[in-house]
Amino acid sequence: MPITIWGLSLAQALLVTGNILLVSISSLIGQQLTDEPLLMTAPVAAQFIGLILSTMPAAHLMQKFGRKKGFVVGNVIGVCGALVAMQGLLMHSLAIFALGTFLTGMAIGTSQQYRFAALDECASPEMHSRAISLVMIGGVLAAFLGPNLAVWSRVWYAENPFVGAFFGLFAIYVIALILIIILPLKKHEHKVQQQSNQQPRSYSELLKQPVLLAALISGAIGYGLMVFLMTATPISMQKDGFEFSEIATVIQWHVLGMFVPSFFTGHLIRWAGARSIILLGCVLLISSALVGLLGTSFVYYFVALMFLGVGWNFTFIGATSLLTLTYQPSEKGKVQGLNEFIVFSASAVGSFMAGSLIGMLGWSWSNLLSIPLSLIALVLILRIPLKAVQAR
Repeated sequence: MPITIWGLSLAQALLVTGNILLVSISSLIGQQLTDEPLLMTAPVAAQFIGLILSTMPAAHLMQKFGRKKGFVVGNVIGVCGALVAMQGLLMHSLAIFALGTFLTGMAIGTSQQYRFAALDECASPEMHSRAISLVMIGGVLAAFLGPNLAVWSRVWYAENPFVGAFFGLFAIYVIALILIIILPLKKHEHKVQQQSNQQPRSYSELLKQPVLLAALISGAIGYGLMVFLMTATPISMQKDGFEFSEIATVIQWHVLGMFVPSFFTGHLIRWAGARSIILLGCVLLISSALVGLLGTSFVYYFVALMFLGVGWNFTFIGATSLLTLTYQPSEKGKVQGLNEFIVFSASAVGSFMAGSLIGMLGWSWSNLLSIPLSLIALVLILRIPLKAVQAR
């Protein structure tokens, strides 16, 4: 694999470290800044709204001006977001804190293109699934750094245990910015694409493809459910009397479940096909919900979140791999941007609903409600004819 893909994997590790750090503490900070259950997860929702609003513009701008410029701008926004969120926390202002997480969401939305940038670095389409997996492997490092950073940073600022985390987040975006600047990413191919005889199809024409629809919806459901339950977990565990270190451990192993399978997901996709891997991911998402229904002891939280993480990995990487079969080079920015917009819109809904549903319904009912959505994704993937995928 080219050195640039390994560099993108490290950049992904930094991105996910910051994201896990935010997930570990944002809903708890929301509880600190407001007594209104619906607003407790507003900072997490603001993060995903920022992510959503940046996805399509980022994809189009990168196709026009190149990946590197887009990633540099994204990380600069991330640096600003960390500083604004820190200021909001010091001022005890939910609105300013949410503005900071909104900006970090924009940075995360831009950086979601790392896995697509890895595809650009591949010499042949046969390398695609492995390249995506390699970039996602960066999350394994993040699984250790993110939750531990959330714990270690609690002593960095004596007056508030959460302020230190944003010193760490600031440093993460600065390091990522330096890495992207020195990484020799390929020059953008906008002029080449303009000279191509291929006419990009409209959104309505693209969405007539059953494979594209299935990839978009299964990816959105898998990601949305993962964010919903992961955001709800710290709130639910805190209500059940668990210590912050125990909550961080569950999130840490959940994130390991999200990213450790990336070492072999690419090989599994080449062996069994993206369709089969997404189906397996849906089964694991349902299994996670069923374990969550069994009880609220540490073991049940731990196992449910592990299943949730692996299920997300299989649905997300599988759907991303399936997506590459649905567009021409001239349509790359359009389809990738549409995918990110839909996937992270579902994530924003999941994050915003987490606090209110946990407050109103509790952990068991929240898990129960996730099962029908997983079944929808499973049915959609089952309806894809095998020939439609194999022919490509």
